[in-house]
Amino acid sequence: MGLLLLIPFFLVRFSLLALLNKDAVKRAAHFAPLEGGERAAYWLYQGATAAIIVGLGFLEIPSAQGWRFGAGLAIYVLGLVLLTLSVIAFAAPTENGFHQNGVYRLSRNPMYVAYFVFFTGCALVTRSWKLFSFVLLFQVTGHWIILSEERWCVQQFGEAYLRYQERVRRYL
Repeated sequence: MGLLLLIPFFLVRFSLLALLNKDAVKRAAHFAPLEGGERAAYWLYQGATAAIIVGLGFLEIPSAQGWRFGAGLAIYVLGLVLLTLSVIAFAAPTENGFHQNGVYRLSRNPMYVAYFVFFTGCALVTRSWKLFSFVLLFQVTGHWIILSEERWCVQQFGEAYLRYQERVRRYL
C-alpha cells in the first residue's frame, strides 16, 4: 500500500522536529501573509497536498520491481535524507532568527525541495502519473507560497535576509 511510504515522512517532518525543538513545529506550520493570487495558490497547494496524501492511500507498490522502481526508491530515499537534514537545520535557527545553517547554506527552501524530491520518488515507486501530476501542482503552487514567505522574511529580517538572498539560491 502506497500510504506506507508516508510513515517515514511524517516521522521526520513532525516527530523528529518536535523532538529537536517543539517551537520549531509551530514555526514550520506558519504561513506568511498572502497577497493577491497567492491566496488561490495557497488553496491549490493545500488541495494538492491532500490529493498526494489521500492518493497514496489508493496506490499499490508494484511487486514487479525493475530499474524504474530502483530509481524511484533512490529518489524517495534522497528526499527523505534531504528532509531529515532540513528538519535538523530548521530546528536550530541562527541568532538572527532565520535559518542559514546546514542545508540552508545551499538552498533558502531545502524543505520544499525535499518535499518535491520525496513525493516524486513516491510517484515513481507507485508508477502513478496521476500522483506525479499532483506533485507538479504541489511544487508550482508551493513556489507562490515561497514568494510570500520570502517577502515576509525581508520584512522581518531586513538587510540580513536580503544579503542571504544574494548568497543562497531559492532552490538549488
